Amino acid sequence: TDRLTPVLVSSLSEGVQSISIAYFHGCAVTSTGGAQCWGANNSGQLGDGTTTAKLMPTTVNGLGSGVQDINASTYHSCALTTEGGVKCWGSNSHGQLGDGTVTTRLIPTTVSSLVSGVQAITAGMYHSCVLTTAGGVQCWGSIGSGQLGDGTITSRLTPVSVSGESSGVLASAP
Repeated sequence: TDRLTPVLVSSLSEGVQSISIAYFHGCAVTSTGGAQCWGANNSGQLGDGTTTAKLMPTTVNGLGSGVQDINASTYHSCALTTEGGVKCWGSNSHGQLGDGTVTTRLIPTTVSSLVSGVQAITAGMYHSCVLTTAGGVQCWGSIGSGQLGDGTITSRLTPVSVSGESSGVLASAP
C-alpha cells in the first residue's frame, strides 16, 4: 500500500543507528549493531539467503551484530563492520561485490582485501567505494563512465585505489 505520510517500519520503531534506502529495498543498522533489510529481493539484495521479497525487516545472514554502517544500492547492499571490514551481497553482474567474481551472492561476502581499515562505504548501481582510515579511496565494479577513478575504463572485480587519492580524503558520496 502506498503511503502519503510517514509510517513506522515494522519492528524498527526504535533502536535504529542508521538507514539506507535504495530504489527497490531498504536496510538499517540497529542500535545493537545488527543489519536488517526489507523490500524487493530478486537479486538477493536483502542478504537473507533467499530471493524472496520481504515486507518487513529481516536480519541479514551473519550480520546480527558487529555492523557499523550499511549502504543499499539498486541491486546490492554493503555493510561496514565494527572491525573496519566490508561485506557485500546481492547482484554481482559487474563485480560490484568486490569479491573477485561476478557471482551473485545471497548472503554477505567479504570484499577482497577489506577486512579492516575502512571508515565509510557507499554503493552505486554497479560499483561501490570506500574511504579508508588512512584517508584513501578505493572502488570496484563497473567503470563504463570512469566512476572508479583509477584512470581507466576497465571494470574491476576487487578494490583499486582512486588515482591521486591515497590519503587526505575526509568524506565520500555515491
